[in-house]
Amino acid sequence: MAQVAPIRLISGVQSPEAYRLRDFLQRSVVSYDWVELRNDEDCQRQAGYPTLATAPLPLVVMPDGTRLEAPSVKDLADRLGWVTEPRFKEYDVSIYGAGPAGLSAAVYAASEGLRAVLIERHAVGGQAGSSSLIENYMGFPQGISGAELAERGRQQAVRFGIEILQMREGVKATFRDGRIFVDLADGSKLTARANICATGVEWRRLRLPNEDQFLGRGLYYGAGMSEAPFCRDEHVFIVGGANSAGQAAMHLAEYAGRVTMLVRAPNLKGTMSRYLSDRILSHHRIDVRLSTEVAELAGKGVLDRIALHDHRANQTNWTPASHLFVCIGGLPNTDWAKDTPIVRDPSGFLVTGADLLVNGRPPIGWPLKRAPFHLETSVPGAFAVGDVRSGSVKRLATAVGEGGMAISFVHHHLATTP
Repeated sequence: MAQVAPIRLISGVQSPEAYRLRDFLQRSVVSYDWVELRNDEDCQRQAGYPTLATAPLPLVVMPDGTRLEAPSVKDLADRLGWVTEPRFKEYDVSIYGAGPAGLSAAVYAASEGLRAVLIERHAVGGQAGSSSLIENYMGFPQGISGAELAERGRQQAVRFGIEILQMREGVKATFRDGRIFVDLADGSKLTARANICATGVEWRRLRLPNEDQFLGRGLYYGAGMSEAPFCRDEHVFIVGGANSAGQAAMHLAEYAGRVTMLVRAPNLKGTMSRYLSDRILSHHRIDVRLSTEVAELAGKGVLDRIALHDHRANQTNWTPASHLFVCIGGLPNTDWAKDTPIVRDPSGFLVTGADLLVNGRPPIGWPLKRAPFHLETSVPGAFAVGDVRSGSVKRLATAVGEGGMAISFVHHHLATTP
């Protein structure tokens, strides 16, 4: 997806719309030049508009000179040539979600000759794609960014012939006649003989009454890879105590003057890898506040302070803050399954394999003589892999392994199903 010449992204200060475009390009490993406009003179000189107040920003200038005024992420992806129509009426397997598990499934499906399609609603890489540096994935002794790892997986899958439908999202699934029929958000439809759900999880929200007004204006979900250079010499805050939060802290510490991690738990044991917690606790720019969470956000138009509640002292105090990055938990995006026979656990994760058995027998409604395969849901031929699967080990290597394993079960299913 690399461009011959960099895209120019032009916008005003702390624009949520511009942040979404920057984040998409960063996670897609597309080079771009960022131009920040601070006054009307900048606007006239850099963008050709007389005033900031009336300019249709953000402005994206493509390498060929084409100008996209106030585009959505989908508009930009379309211009890059990534929004395409399905090539076939029916596929052997459809894979939803292009994170590590979905990309792994795509590589194995395409390389083994299956007619396969990979559907992704945003940037390739999923939540892992926003990781600044993954150091404990085998084969990369110096570490690798999540975006770069995802791009390598994408290139590998494409080389084997995978079809990728980007900026598409399934909203309704119907299972009948040994097929899965999916309605996409844009009105198009997909049919496949087998299906793999690899949609992962979404960041858990703070659930504060006014957080939406600060999104992209000081409040960010994820590691904020594209926002880090704008934090130079500032004091930034990160919510979370797992590896994703730790990786974000290490990355932001390269730019910020000070990084404070806000961890609700009393320690980092059990949530963060030992190598990472040791580095964080010894880093001269990183502080860790345990048993602490964000209680309130405030600011005029942009975030400028947060209220922190210390559970040990049972005290709440305000502190200045212009950048708050939230890297906590994860909720599965499985609302589409609520009107299907697919079984979900109380948290919404998809139940698979032996966990479906009741007294050693398949669940009610299971139509086959055999029991569900490992990774198979309560619908034959519908599999779940990675973080979206109930009981899965939330690790990158596990997700990659499950993606490849699922394809072997897809072969078994296709061989025995008309």
